Formats: sequence, C-alpha cells, structure tokens
Amino acid sequence: MFPEDRVLVAYVPSPSDFSLIQGQGWYRIPYATAPKGLYAEWLAFYFGAAFGLRKWSIQAYAPRLGHELVQRRDLLPNQPDHPRAEDWYFRVQLGDMMFLERPIISLQWRRITFLTYNLGSLSRCC
Repeated sequence: MFPEDRVLVAYVPSPSDFSLIQGQGWYRIPYATAPKGLYAEWLAFYFGAAFGLRKWSIQAYAPRLGHELVQRRDLLPNQPDHPRAEDWYFRVQLGDMMFLERPIISLQWRRITFLTYNLGSLSRCC
C-alpha cells in the first residue's frame, strides 16, 4: 500500500452482506449509482447500523483486483425474483481481506454511498 493509493469507502448494510463479501471475494455496486470510474486501488468497508457495536465504522479493507459489469441475477442466482434482478452491477473482485488494528469510527450515522480517499490524506486525518 502506498500513500498515493486511492481508497473507495463502500457501504455494507448488514453482517450477511459482509459475509458474502468475505466468502465470495467480491463487492457489488449498482451501475446506476456507481461513482464515475472505479479507479481506487483499495476498497474499505463502512458498516451500517445492523452491525451493532461495530456500526458506523471502517474495520476492514481489501485490494481491488478488477471489475466487470454483470446483471444482479448473475451475481445472486438464489434471488431470481428480486425487483432489481435485471439491473446492471459492477462486480468488484477483491484480494485478501485485511482488518484495521484501530478501526475508523464515526461518532454519528453518516448517509453515504461511496467516498473516495487518497491514503495520504487518511493517514493525516485519523
């Protein structure tokens, strides 16, 4: 990891979503709401309220290995009747998951979808 590396902070709403990310080695981003360009070298995961004591924090991150455009039904074949089954998503392939020794914690809930940071600015602010 280098100070000039870019980090995409991605929202994870529930522990079951995080289990899918860890188990399958990818993260999904709806094409319609994706950031303009997926140029980040890393993805960091911001946990939602369903994580209980771990909510509103970044505790894990992984390198982005690549991405492809696929329909949701192909990403989650066990949900063929989902209302967004035909929608397009970026499937972002991830390397090994890593965990921060000191999580980045927000003291209040933030309505975010995606944030992009340069690692150098993160190391100075937190």
